[in-house]
Amino acid sequence: MQSDLHGMDVAAHLHPYTNFADHAERGPLIMDGASGVRVRDTAGREYIDAMAGLWCCDVGYGRQEIADAIAAQAKQLSFFHSFFGMATEPTIRLADRLKQLMPWPIARVFFGLSGSDANDTQVKLVWLYNTLRGQPRKTKIISRQMAYHGITLGASSMTGLTPVHAHMNLPLPGFLHLTAPHHYRYAAPGESETAFRDRLVAELEATIAREGAETIGAFVAEPVMGAGGVIVPPAGYFPALQDVLRRHDILFIADEVICGFGRLGRPWGSQALGIEPDLVTIAKGLTSGYAPLAASLISERVWSVLAAHEAELPQWNHGQTYSGHPVCTAAANANLDIMEREGLFERAAHQGEYLQRRLRETFADHPHVGEVRGLGLIAALEVVRDRDSRGTFAPEYKLPFRIFRRLLDKGVIARAVGVSGIAMCPPYVVEEADIEAIIDAIHETIDELVPAALRASH
Repeated sequence: MQSDLHGMDVAAHLHPYTNFADHAERGPLIMDGASGVRVRDTAGREYIDAMAGLWCCDVGYGRQEIADAIAAQAKQLSFFHSFFGMATEPTIRLADRLKQLMPWPIARVFFGLSGSDANDTQVKLVWLYNTLRGQPRKTKIISRQMAYHGITLGASSMTGLTPVHAHMNLPLPGFLHLTAPHHYRYAAPGESETAFRDRLVAELEATIAREGAETIGAFVAEPVMGAGGVIVPPAGYFPALQDVLRRHDILFIADEVICGFGRLGRPWGSQALGIEPDLVTIAKGLTSGYAPLAASLISERVWSVLAAHEAELPQWNHGQTYSGHPVCTAAANANLDIMEREGLFERAAHQGEYLQRRLRETFADHPHVGEVRGLGLIAALEVVRDRDSRGTFAPEYKLPFRIFRRLLDKGVIARAVGVSGIAMCPPYVVEEADIEAIIDAIHETIDELVPAALRASH
């Protein structure tokens, strides 16, 4: 059975972000069971999932309550759409619930299926908002290098990762990218974090001056960058940027797809980093990955303009067949019930403090770990040739990917990110013993693989 699945997958399935040749040779790692923080493959081997799937399975695997909610909704009403004023109970309840959960004045909630399409929705909202205000030229979107906002056309253009753009005529015109706020990698020699922050704020000012504030609609940011390397910005970075944006009448889109729902030790990543957003994108932790669902949250500031122009905009001409799918929103409500009942936001903060402390203690003097970074229950290590030069290894050697592969052999799923980073983002139910096992496996793997990587990099 396993060999049949292996062959079928190699012959038929185009996997996201997967090397063609490597997959043809190795084939898939097929998972068929999970509980808590552990997943199991078809050979019966267990892995600690230090990445919560793809930064999403916050409540952990095997939650019967969510499975029951999905099944019950599918039996009662498997599908109905949200077009033309139609609605279903779980979707109504979730929209209201999300409004109440937000610490900012949110007026409306629009449902999508992924962070990617939800960010595309935000771009359309920015354009619509400015057109209705008589400023149709305010269309450009400012993002950052190393940012990840998704893979649809608009979201790919906001993303600041070169491989996402390569060979695809991306980014689209009108999408601008500023320096990533990663002091370790992009600060000038001797430049303090404060000076680095001020330089990035000046870069934003210069970009607005060059392009013209009358052409810029929004700035979009993850509170902490995920796929770009788990990059935590310098203190005061976002408040300083937001002061500039407000002066130039530019909206702030907070991409909370990874950072929301308690991941950074606060209910929302924006709270942890001092952001007051005009539009908020959520996904991943909304259902903990049990069903595909995302949402674009619209502030009173933006909604008031849309509502005031009913004559010009009698309806919102945007939507998807599965917007507000009742099975998905039922899953989200059950997921949020678990988070609230079990105090998982607080647990994430507590376990996050443990993770950050133990990583820093373990790798404080490691000659090939240049930086430990993170906030809450998300972290990364920067693997370097030596701490003084901060040099990376030969790109063709693909050390981060080799570390990822060796960790699988040790029963741990982590992720290669950024320039030379190894990331972890476990479910909130992770135990301290699990964290120790993750750290031990990473430490062993770095020690095992770095000598050969050094030889290959000479």
